[in-house]
Amino acid sequence: MKRSWIIGLLVTTFIGIFLYNAMEEVKPREIENAPEWADLEVAMNEAAAKDRYVLVDIFETGCQFCKAMDREVYPAPAVRNVLDQKFTVTKINGHSDDPVNFLGETMTEKEFAAKMGATAYPFIVVLDSNGNIVNTRRGYLDVVSFTRFLNGSVDGV
Repeated sequence: MKRSWIIGLLVTTFIGIFLYNAMEEVKPREIENAPEWADLEVAMNEAAAKDRYVLVDIFETGCQFCKAMDREVYPAPAVRNVLDQKFTVTKINGHSDDPVNFLGETMTEKEFAAKMGATAYPFIVVLDSNGNIVNTRRGYLDVVSFTRFLNGSVDGV
C-alpha cells in the first residue's frame, strides 16, 4: 500500500512539473525594445502634429512571419533608430472586425487592410501625415532590408 502511494506521489509530482514547464513555454514573453504601438487615429494625429510618417503594420494573428518581425526586426537598434526619428507606428489586424477611424471615416480593421491593398501578411504601409500611401511592402523583411525600405520610403527612393 505504501509503495503504490509513493508511486502515485511521484507520478503526480512529475505531471505537475511537466505542466508547469509547458505553461511557461506558451506564456507570451514581452519583447524588449519593441516600439510603442499606437491606435491608428492617435498615430495619424501624432504624425500630423510632429510632421512624421506613419508606419502601419498589417498582420494576421497566426502569421509566423508577422511574429518573427515583432521578435527580430522591430526591436533591432537600426530599425528602432529610424522608427523613433521619423515615424509613428501602429498595428492593424487584417482579419479583425474591430473598428478603426481613418481620416474621419470609421471602418473595420479588415476593411482598412483591404483599402491599403493588403494581400498577404505581414503587409507594411508607410503613410504621410495626410494619410496618403507613400510606400508598401508585403512579406517578411530582415533588419537590413527593412531599414532600407524605411529610409527609402521617407527619402523618396
